[in-house]
Amino acid sequence: MTQHVELDLHSEFLRADLFLAMGQPIEAARILERVVAGEPANEAALELLARAYFGSAQLNRAETALTRLVELAPANGWARRALARTLERQSRAAEAVTHHRIADALGAA
Repeated sequence: MTQHVELDLHSEFLRADLFLAMGQPIEAARILERVVAGEPANEAALELLARAYFGSAQLNRAETALTRLVELAPANGWARRALARTLERQSRAAEAVTHHRIADALGAA
C-alpha cells in the first residue's frame, strides 16, 4: 500500500511540474500542497511548491515553503537566494541580506 501511495505522490509531483512549466502556478501549487502534506520532508516537492507560490505572487506562502526548505537543507543555495528574493518582494530587504550572503558563499546564481 505504501508503494502505491508513493507512486501516486510521484505522479502528482510530475503533473504539478507540468502545470508549472505550462505557466499555471496556481494549479501546480494546489497539487503540490497535497504532495508536501504526504511527504513533508520531500525537498524537491517543497522547492517546486515554493516556485509555484512565488510564480503566482503568493509571497507569504512562498516564504513559508522556502523557510521549511532552508531548515531541511541549510546549504541549498537556490533556496537561500529564492527566500531572499521573496523577502525583497515583500519590502523586507534587510531580512534578505543574510540569505543573499549565504547564497553567495554557497556559489548560488
